[in-house]
Amino acid sequence: MKAAQFSRFGGPEVLEIVDLPDPHPGPGQVRIAVRAAGVNASDWKKRQGLMDPELPQTMGYEAAGIVDELGEGVTDVAVGDRVFGFSADAGSQAELAVLPHYAPIPPSLGFAEAAALPVAVETAARALDQLGVQSGVQGGIRSGETLLVNGASGTIGRAAVQLAVARGARVIGTCGPGSHEVVRSLGAEPVTYGDGMAQRVNELSPGGVDRALDIAGSGVLPDLIELAGGPEHVITVADFDGAQQYGVRFSRGDAGRALYTLGQIGELIESGRFSIPVGRTFPLADVAEAHRVGEAGQVRGKLVLLVG
Repeated sequence: MKAAQFSRFGGPEVLEIVDLPDPHPGPGQVRIAVRAAGVNASDWKKRQGLMDPELPQTMGYEAAGIVDELGEGVTDVAVGDRVFGFSADAGSQAELAVLPHYAPIPPSLGFAEAAALPVAVETAARALDQLGVQSGVQGGIRSGETLLVNGASGTIGRAAVQLAVARGARVIGTCGPGSHEVVRSLGAEPVTYGDGMAQRVNELSPGGVDRALDIAGSGVLPDLIELAGGPEHVITVADFDGAQQYGVRFSRGDAGRALYTLGQIGELIESGRFSIPVGRTFPLADVAEAHRVGEAGQVRGKLVLLVG
């Protein structure tokens, strides 16, 4: 099969499309003929050598496609079904991918839209869940609470806003002035980030907020701690150094992933209460260009590779 791979660390130019042996699913897994694969910031961090030290490495954590082989014990899907999910061994940017965690693609979505879901949905749900447990609340954010989402207009930020709204929370979301209408359309109250952000939040919610989620990693953890009443009410998915400095929890997948969201998100999507827009698509052969565009940060919405 054809797959994206790099054999040395560096810029997008190190990415190649190579021939690799076809993978096969293990027990409880499925193999799909990939039709679309998501592109994430973690992909270029990995390519730059900031994550795994091994070489060579394949690419991609999420994909959507058509089941073409079943692992032992799989009974919930059949060959020919449309599914999306997380790939095994970060190898979804390829013609074939093994998915240990998967769910049926919601009927209203195409492959590109489905491939945009797993990372954003799981990251957002995990952070909301951990934020609740950290504050002594089982089940995550509670109905009626006020949540501040720093970086509400990006892919993960949009997911966090929509999931929190669906749970009954009041959400205030920081974003640029040009994204206010987008954030408002998701059910949140937009606040412009930058100098004076904390004051603007206090004008909307005198006395601060119940909890805060940092998606943007823009150095605002001290403000979030003050607004939320302490570091135990704040979680970041983007500022590892700041989390250590200020005693804030950094959300990690190895502390327990919110994989249940794959099976639950379809109901929200079909009811019109959740969406992640696809900003731009690329053929698999143009994976290097997808990285360049993603690192430039000039496209709103998810970047997706189309395969086949």
